[in-house]
Amino acid sequence: MVFDGLEKSPLLKGLDEGELALLGDCFKERSMDEGTTVFIENMPGESLYLIQRGAVQISKSTAEGEERTLLILGPEEVFGELALVLTGRRPVTARIVEAAGLLQLTRKEFNRLCDRHPRLGMKLMRNILRVFSERVRAAEEDYHQMLRFALGKSPHHAGGY
Repeated sequence: MVFDGLEKSPLLKGLDEGELALLGDCFKERSMDEGTTVFIENMPGESLYLIQRGAVQISKSTAEGEERTLLILGPEEVFGELALVLTGRRPVTARIVEAAGLLQLTRKEFNRLCDRHPRLGMKLMRNILRVFSERVRAAEEDYHQMLRFALGKSPHHAGGY
């Protein structure tokens, strides 16, 4: 099965074997070498990726033109999730930093899945929202720690800003 070894992925949480089989038919397997760019910042987004093996760097360009690493993702993690539900440009760049196996789900396949199996589509959408929400929370915490550091306050400072 396409999801062997990925059962603990937050993207697949709560899906039964039948749902995993239906979903597996929608994904396309891709192998990528270290240094390969999956997508670049400002490129139109149209796919979500689930990492089977390897590592992916998520980065963003600064105003000075430097590339800043935001995250390094590994097996069972997902990226590009908003491209399934929103049209628009990618806010970040994704690059392979360790030879990787990726599972790709395009917006077109996701929409087809939702039309044919709306209950499964809703479960997948909840999982995508959960992944995205956890990333927003983590980014907020990082931002607050950066502010505390910039203001010379302890990371455990209880005062508000």
